Amino acid sequence: MGPGPVWKLHGDGTGPAPGAVVRPDERLSWGRTLGLGAQHVVAMFGATFVAPVLMGLDPNLAVLMSGVATVFFLLVTGGRIPSYLGSSLSFVGVAAVIRADGGDSATLTGALLVVGAVLLGCGLAVRALGARVIHAVLPPAVTGAVVMLIGFNLAPVAAGTYWPQDQWTALLTVLFTGFALVGLRGFWGRIAIFLGLIFGYALSWLLDRLSGRIHSVDAATGKVTDHWRLDLSGVGRADWVGLPSVHAPSFSGSAVLVALPVVIALIAENAGHVKAVGEMTGEPLDDRMGTAIAADGAATVFATAFGGPPTTTYAENIGVMAATRVYSTAAYWAAAGFAILFGLCPKFGAVVAAVPGGVLGGITVILYGMIGLLGAKIWVQNGVDLGNPLNLVPIAAGVVIGIGGVTLKITHSFSLSGIALGTIIVLAGYHGLRLVAQPHLRDAENPES
Repeated sequence: MGPGPVWKLHGDGTGPAPGAVVRPDERLSWGRTLGLGAQHVVAMFGATFVAPVLMGLDPNLAVLMSGVATVFFLLVTGGRIPSYLGSSLSFVGVAAVIRADGGDSATLTGALLVVGAVLLGCGLAVRALGARVIHAVLPPAVTGAVVMLIGFNLAPVAAGTYWPQDQWTALLTVLFTGFALVGLRGFWGRIAIFLGLIFGYALSWLLDRLSGRIHSVDAATGKVTDHWRLDLSGVGRADWVGLPSVHAPSFSGSAVLVALPVVIALIAENAGHVKAVGEMTGEPLDDRMGTAIAADGAATVFATAFGGPPTTTYAENIGVMAATRVYSTAAYWAAAGFAILFGLCPKFGAVVAAVPGGVLGGITVILYGMIGLLGAKIWVQNGVDLGNPLNLVPIAAGVVIGIGGVTLKITHSFSLSGIALGTIIVLAGYHGLRLVAQPHLRDAENPES
């Protein structure tokens, strides 16, 4: 464990040499490094503050904790793995389920803390046993199915909670975000979700000026009323400098069971991040995979202990590195510093919290679908054969159970449903069927799955 705080200057410090990359232990000039740090903050910004807003948590605290978590991650991994740890969107569906069952923010963060502790334990196990244990326990067939049901399980939240608040703003936000994703190049295309939020925010303000109040469901009361789309009253009351609000977690067994399956998605995210960074820098990092997973788990425990959202490594920032060919961890230290400063500005948090429901409706339609389709991407990239009953049966059953919200009553006071039950069906079904499958079915399976 070590921070690797002394970076060698790459060339003359102005940029990567032709055909070269700026390695994690190198840096550009400090001015350019600070600029890259700011660019990483912008890249992570959209998802990092959307996640707590969707989960009903404090966005100021989320941004602050993302900076602290990133510093912790860099220290634990010895500066070898450039990565930003932002708020995890994988838990948004879990939050919706827990709150629908009567849980509050303390119950939610308590469940997420337990997930972080389990992820920490998994990371330590991978560190001791080697990265191959991930592929043995969580083959792509299983991981893809769990990621898919986590994303698509969120569809009712987008359709039933956010979209009805302002359907036309939601639709226009979808169209603009789609254009930004496919029509903008380079860095701007990678922050399309963030640009979509800005567009929807500005559109809501404009519609309020042009057409007045909207008659729809008010997110604050849950009733149909005449209200402004964009309510900025809280921004004026907020201070410029101050500590975000914190709360202690509380623990509920049922809430923990709902949240635990997300561990699989987090392991997949971290493993994919480490492999991607290793391929781009030309330095294999499989030996650090367990450490990276454990560091993310520990960071999640720390963040949720204060009432913040869980953390995860961010693909958005991989995109920034790929575009710039700068993998310097110095830029991530700079990004973490900027995030901590933003987190200490309550007025910024009030602006974030005022994002209109219709805007969130448009963003979540795309975002939740993208999360779900990442599962299919995992299958395609790893050659999972869905014609093989060994893969097809547990995936088909688990995905429908998870997305459809099927409930299995175990006792009078205990039941499994949704994501939790779907994950159990996929995981137990896959490994159970392997034990009894005919040899030709096991042999026909992709060796990596």
